Amino acid sequence: MAHLQCLPPSVEPRVSDHIDQIVNMIKQILDNGCAYVVSGDVYFSVDNFPEYGMLSGRKLDDNRAGERIAVDERKKNPADFALWKAAKDGEPWWDSPWGPGRPGWHIECSAMSAQYLGNSFDIHGGGEDLIFPHHENEIAQSRAACCDSSINYWIHNGFVNVNSQKMSKSLGNFVTIRKVIEQYHPLALRMFLLGTHYRSPINYTVEQLNVASDRLYYTYQTLRDSEESTQKDQINSEDALPATTTHCIEKLQNEFETSMSDDLHTSVALAAISEPLKVMNDLLHTRKGKKQEKRLESLFALEEKIRTVLSVLGLMPSSYYEALQQLREKALQRASITEDQVLQKIEERTSARKAKQYEKSDEIRKELAALGIALMDGPDGTTWRPSVPFSEQGVVANKT
Repeated sequence: MAHLQCLPPSVEPRVSDHIDQIVNMIKQILDNGCAYVVSGDVYFSVDNFPEYGMLSGRKLDDNRAGERIAVDERKKNPADFALWKAAKDGEPWWDSPWGPGRPGWHIECSAMSAQYLGNSFDIHGGGEDLIFPHHENEIAQSRAACCDSSINYWIHNGFVNVNSQKMSKSLGNFVTIRKVIEQYHPLALRMFLLGTHYRSPINYTVEQLNVASDRLYYTYQTLRDSEESTQKDQINSEDALPATTTHCIEKLQNEFETSMSDDLHTSVALAAISEPLKVMNDLLHTRKGKKQEKRLESLFALEEKIRTVLSVLGLMPSSYYEALQQLREKALQRASITEDQVLQKIEERTSARKAKQYEKSDEIRKELAALGIALMDGPDGTTWRPSVPFSEQGVVANKT
């Protein structure tokens, strides 16, 4: 998670350290008439909580006995769920007013949330499979214990699919983060994940990860080139910018704020930096762009704005140069080739071109392109950069 630049949580509570808070919450629910005790077990009574089903939209009649909820003849309603379970042989247990036992599956979340965030807070997250019964039960028990309890925003993420099949251990198609970042830069994985709205299912494929990696390289290379150009000269950031630059920056700001305010629509926010990056590349590399008035000031302002956006999205590296080097190393690793071998191929191709052996020259380019290594010819010679492997480019284009 640190490699993905995810901020660490302020608190990581353990249930076993919060048994007193859990027991006290169960007492409140009992006192408020929304639970009952049966032989050392404590059950929540859904019939005594009229709002049950408010999150999922399910009605009590929809909850068939035995579906995700164990059938227990002692329950007043098959949908009633355990707040406290009496101790069984071989299981951990704690003392309680109802005898030795352990918390039910749902109560721990309500008790610990209330302990650290209060009875009402802004955001509660989880996978869409937790909407019912887990989050539905959390709402019921929290509000039954404290009528003022509320959550302003429920954030439920879609499932991860692999080649259009749901990722699961049973299918043997699951991929761990550790495994992915052996082959790809962690921020390439982050960019891939941000490229789909969090509520939507995300389809994990190597092809799409290659696209994210390529896009990340292009982004950092553009920003690195801009940084190098503007560092050479003294830039007065107070000077008025050309209208086209100002418009480009304002458009990015507006699109970014609008998309992120629209339920964190990160894919649209990411797409918003495409046009500013193109403008920067024109200013950096085209004849027309290099003649633009206030060219360096424009580059500086555009790079600053994109840097702000990347920082919010957690995609800002500590150094463009280091990130580019790491992306190159990962590309070589995926291609099972060393940089010396690539440079040797470049030399062979240069010799072939000088000898007018253009067919051989093209073969070398295609050979490297198939491995995800693109050759770039320029006035100072030929360089290389990572790219989407040539065989995947048509596949990705069709999918997008």
